[in-house]
Amino acid sequence: MDPTHRGPVAVRAAVITVSTTRTEATDTSGQLIRDRFAAAGHEVSGAAIVADQVPTIRAAVVRALESANCVVISGGTGLTHDDCTIEAIAPLYDRTIDGFGEVFRWKSLAEIGTAAMLTRASAGLVGRAVVFCIPGSTGAARLALDELILPEIGHILTHVTK
Repeated sequence: MDPTHRGPVAVRAAVITVSTTRTEATDTSGQLIRDRFAAAGHEVSGAAIVADQVPTIRAAVVRALESANCVVISGGTGLTHDDCTIEAIAPLYDRTIDGFGEVFRWKSLAEIGTAAMLTRASAGLVGRAVVFCIPGSTGAARLALDELILPEIGHILTHVTK
């Protein structure tokens, strides 16, 4: 791999939890995501918990992108009638990163079996930032951050800032 593809880009991450039941005290996935970014030496520029409503989710992401170049949305990616994170975010994507969802589901298969096909995890570019949508479980947060997002965030942001 060409080393110029992995430049020293400052990561400013925002974490949005989509839930009608979680609070700051019970949002273990959101806390895990913030902790992982901080442990990797990245700035966490904001965090929010928002309800499962398309306009609310979309507005939270637009606000987060004012100070962040990486937004991780935890929750709302399943199949229930309340799960609307993808519907809220997909129209914002300038480009999708299809491989993120594909690799997330592939890696999830080993942990949760064929239920992995039920997740609609996704990622895409919004301007010069990247947005990741992941399931709300702590297992999903750990997998996404440790095995996908943190190893590649510098690479992704180097490309989008060129």
